[in-house]
Order: sequence, then structure tokens, then C-alpha cells
Amino acid sequence: MTFNMTMAQNNTLRLIYPQWQGGDIAKWITEVKDPEQASRGYYLGAHLLDFLAPSTGQTTLTVPVSTELCKRVVTDGVLDRDAIAQQTRAALDILDIEKPDRIVTLGGECSVSVVPFTWLASKYPDDVAVIWIDAHPDITLPGDVYPAYHAMAVTALMGDGDKKILGQLPAKIDPSRILFVGLRDWERDEIKVRQNEYGIKHLTPEETVSGSEKVIEWLRNTGASNVAIHFDMDVLDPNEIIAAVGVVPDGLKIAEVVRVINDVAKEKNLVGLTVAEPMPRTAIILKEMLNQLPLLK
Repeated sequence: MTFNMTMAQNNTLRLIYPQWQGGDIAKWITEVKDPEQASRGYYLGAHLLDFLAPSTGQTTLTVPVSTELCKRVVTDGVLDRDAIAQQTRAALDILDIEKPDRIVTLGGECSVSVVPFTWLASKYPDDVAVIWIDAHPDITLPGDVYPAYHAMAVTALMGDGDKKILGQLPAKIDPSRILFVGLRDWERDEIKVRQNEYGIKHLTPEETVSGSEKVIEWLRNTGASNVAIHFDMDVLDPNEIIAAVGVVPDGLKIAEVVRVINDVAKEKNLVGLTVAEPMPRTAIILKEMLNQLPLLK
């Protein structure tokens, strides 16, 4: 998968952000028999994305993420809230020291965009639009039936959610400057209602399959000079590839996602790009196999 990143690479940071605690997904990864290994699949996925991505000479740093498999606890409506808050601080510390102009984030579950996008919104005040390419809107809140933070990523961007996490974030992004692309699964009716209340616009896969015009039109109407793009790989059509946790049918093709991202990068200053939600099922199984072989232990 190759994105056209021909813009100047000055002070672009590649941030490896292998956060897995924001997901509660083991029950959907049926190929992996050990639920603990399935839960941590995002950790391996982030490092695999870094391995697979082109070597550009960018400064590359990794957010320290705990791999300890202690009892998972819901605190104030958020699963593993304290670990996420601690890792949020660690990611912010990296950005505050490096002060990048652009950030490429390789995750990790969807919440890995929250720190870099809000940091960029602080660096470019009132001048960042967000295109969230995802099968799901990620606008749940603490106290909802599903307590995992990766489904709260967009509400966190807007400054709505857990106070311990949000209290650390340097800025928030107005919902009028967020667009969902590829959205096709709200999961619950209340999420559709909430999206309408926030006023966040969306485009279905059908609306972008033949071209990026509607995305570009929306982007121009925001008036923003800078754009950050979140690419959750579950937006992809599972008939072409199963790269993430979600396998909702009738998604975008790889070529269509690449085209949208490149078209946006030609239109505006691309300051943030996240690739998130990799779930390398086969690699997890192979890793467990290798762990059982003599001379490799």
C-alpha cells in the first residue's frame, strides 16, 4: 500500500503507537484461541505497519505502551482508562519535545489519532479539518454499553468524554470540521441520533467509489488549510482483504482509499495521517507457533 507523500518531509514524525487497551475485541478474533493474545494483536499490528511502510528517513519514535496482561477494569465507563491516560501523557510528551510539522501515526486501535490530531489542532489553531475514513463513527461515550475507548475516539477529539484523558489534550476539534468517509455501520440507533446531534456529516462507500469530489467539496467548505486523515482499515471491503477487526461488508477497495487520501493531499496541506486498527490474525498465530519451538524459546 503506497500513499503519495511527496510533500516536503521537513520535520515529519513517524509515531509508532501500539496502543491496544482501547479495544475490547477478542471475541471477534475467533482464529486466535488465546483471548489475551487477540487483545494485544494491535501491538503487533502497529510494529508490522512500521516494518511494511516505506523507509523515508523520517524521525521515528515509539510511544511506550504496556503489554502487561493484568485484569482489565472499567473505570468511569472506560475500559483500561488509567493505562490509556498514562499512554496519552507519554505520547504528548514525545510531541511536545519533537514539535513536528506533520505526524504519521501507525497504530494501534483507533484512539491513537486522538493525541496527534488534537496536538496538531493546537499547533494550527482553528485551521485543521479531519477526515475520518472508517466503517464506524467512533462517537460512543463513557457509560455506553460498549466501554472501549477506541469507539470514543472522535468524541474525544471534540472534547467530549472521560475527564482524566481529555484533561491532558491540548485542543479540541469542532464537529463541523470532521467528515466520516466510508461509514456504513452505526451498530446502534442511538449512535445515529448522536451523530445527528453533533452535526457530523458523512459519506457512504457508494458516495466515494467513483471519485473524491464530495470529499474535496466538503473540505473546501470548511475553510481549513490543513487536514488530518484517519484511516481505520476496517473501512476496507472484506471481500478484498481482512486487515482489521471489523468485517462489515460492502466497504471501500484499497485503491479507492488510496485515491481519496492522495486527492485530499493534493488539495490541502496534509499534516496528519493515521493508519489504525491492524489486526494481523495470521501473524499472531505464527508468533504463538514460534514461541513453542525448541531453540527459539
